[in-house]
Amino acid sequence: MLWAALLPALENTPSTELLHGAAQWAMQYTPRVTVLEASALAMELSASTRLFGGKRLLVERVRNEAAELDLRVPSWAPTSLAALALARAGQTNGFSKPLAEVLDALPFDALSAVRVHEATLSRLGCRNLGHVRALPRGGLSRRFDAGLLTAMDQAYGLRPETHAWVQPADRFAQRLELMSRVELAPAMLFGARRLLLQLCGWLAARRSGTTAITLKWCHDVMRSKTAGDGGELTVRTAEVTRNIEHLSRLLAEHLAKVELKAPVGDLELIADEVQPMEERSAALLPDPAQSGESLALVLERVAARLGPERVLRPVTAADHRMEWMVHWQPADQPLPRRPLHDISLPQPTFMLPQPLKLAVRGDRPIYQGPLIMLSGPHRVEGGWWHRLSDDQGQQSTANVLRDYWVALSEHAGVLWVFHTRLDDERSAWFLQGVFA
Repeated sequence: MLWAALLPALENTPSTELLHGAAQWAMQYTPRVTVLEASALAMELSASTRLFGGKRLLVERVRNEAAELDLRVPSWAPTSLAALALARAGQTNGFSKPLAEVLDALPFDALSAVRVHEATLSRLGCRNLGHVRALPRGGLSRRFDAGLLTAMDQAYGLRPETHAWVQPADRFAQRLELMSRVELAPAMLFGARRLLLQLCGWLAARRSGTTAITLKWCHDVMRSKTAGDGGELTVRTAEVTRNIEHLSRLLAEHLAKVELKAPVGDLELIADEVQPMEERSAALLPDPAQSGESLALVLERVAARLGPERVLRPVTAADHRMEWMVHWQPADQPLPRRPLHDISLPQPTFMLPQPLKLAVRGDRPIYQGPLIMLSGPHRVEGGWWHRLSDDQGQQSTANVLRDYWVALSEHAGVLWVFHTRLDDERSAWFLQGVFA
């Protein structure tokens, strides 16, 4: 498990409003977001590492965006309570050592359930969580409440944790109290960008984008009567987007034309128009369905980039012999026009590169145990016209005479095997495919 815990950068920051907005931002990374003890944000990210390019890139991205949201550097650990304890102790890496060694060195106040008994534990000679863990469990359960042992076990990964996951809001309307009064409109962009980060995370969690946002501001209470309560500004985009940089640039352009009538103390950002957003593939090869191009045009461009010999496409042939039913040709070559032939034989899901010769016990093939024949035989015969050349230039034919069977193995599942009948010396059983 990969848990991240984030605390507000300032202890006197209104944590409820800040953590609510940060939770909307965090759901772009994972749906498993929770608020711990009403003081910290935690999210489980182990299932999201590949989606964001690996653990290192994901950690770096979360760290950079957390700083813009006025959150401390995130702490990482295998459990949520361990990550919270590290965050309170000012440490970040819970994977540098075994988890027990990392937590044993932390002070009492790292876990709330232990902190409430700090006075009693101190008189017992305990100085950190490791000393508490070394005490007899029977004595701890009798002298303290059950929450202490539960919290300790959950932090150390000895007991499963339960969480109430944060759900994305149906409508985005987030407020922010500025740290100081702002007298120039362009200066509001600093606080507005924090709201935009939360908006983009909320949109990503909903797989949506926006075409219109409204930024509202409230004037300071010490204002003239003619200034009014505040103002608002609506920004529209030509396309559906949730790109933070694009929205920030548009908002900056509009704020440059605004003249404030009084200092501003509060901001509110509202998503007026939210629409589903089509996801774009980040793969190396372009997606024809998204680019609007046919597969042939896409393959031609990729072949020109990588070389025609490196881009191949399968071509079916009117042949019942499995090895020659499909062959590969360069993608830039035109496909031959051949009528599709009816294939009445069972077709396995996976083919072996080369048929595997099977052992026989009493005229019965064996593969991870004796095989039970379910269906067959299905005769495949032909290929006398097909000439093959080896490395020495020797000519041979690819004539086959096979009886195919669908067989069941107790351990390997349903298999596709065949029995050759060219002559007595070469008669044998082979495994050629596996059914899913």
